[in-house]
Amino acid sequence: MPLPFAFFAVILIWSTTPLAIQWSAQGAGFSFAVLSRMCLSVLLCVALLFVLRVRIPLHRRALHSYLASGLSMAGTMVLAYWSAQFVSSGMISLLFGISPLISSLGAALWLKEESLTREKLLGMGLGLLGLLLVFRGGLAVGATAGLLALFFAVVMQALGLVWIKKVGDDSPPLATTFGSLIVALPVFFIAWWLFDGHLPEAIPSRALSAIIYLASVGSVLGFLLYYYLIKHMDTGRIALINLITPVLALLLGHTLNGEAILPQVWLGGACILCGLAVHRYGTQTLLRLR
Repeated sequence: MPLPFAFFAVILIWSTTPLAIQWSAQGAGFSFAVLSRMCLSVLLCVALLFVLRVRIPLHRRALHSYLASGLSMAGTMVLAYWSAQFVSSGMISLLFGISPLISSLGAALWLKEESLTREKLLGMGLGLLGLLLVFRGGLAVGATAGLLALFFAVVMQALGLVWIKKVGDDSPPLATTFGSLIVALPVFFIAWWLFDGHLPEAIPSRALSAIIYLASVGSVLGFLLYYYLIKHMDTGRIALINLITPVLALLLGHTLNGEAILPQVWLGGACILCGLAVHRYGTQTLLRLR
């Protein structure tokens, strides 16, 4: 599979995922939405494994990889779905934009993959400033709890990426996706049981369509391509996906869902994106591009 295709496909999928998460929970409840999405994803994975005749490795490193990615997926998804009740889809994507900065810090401390240069620290500082501005915008609309939950979701995703890279498993991406879902599924069931515990009487058509989209494209295809990139690209380059998706998600949420974007959020988003650019490319490279 060509890496550019996988890279841009993940950008498109991640840009539409926050809005689909919000739509899927409307009328169905956030815990049922995430549980049903993952159950459908498991069924799709089983079908693909059978059709493509992909074997699931069960050696120690593969099991470790399934555990790392599954726990990261479960924590990230439950917190993100819960926070979507209070936070706009654009803000969800914007906060996930700081994931590269957290994963880079984790990679430097845990994997010794890169050094924390002055420019990287400057980029992290700009990202932190942007995060504070976004939180200020969230306080203005009373979304503090949602933003805090979303921040912890971002941390879990970022450190999960570092953990997966640390394991260094070379299993097929589809097998990793299936193994991760199997690990995460009990967590989703427990979350549904604790927060809801009953099936919705009726699911609105838009919510049902969003659940099917997230199960097939957002989970199976998205995670398959994501794990493929993890195995063939360094952590820093993968994290660049978050440089593009926040802007697209903000525009989609504003256009398709009528989401108002406060000035603090725009300013915070600009700081986060500038921080990502400085962190990745450095000030000298950006000046040359200018």
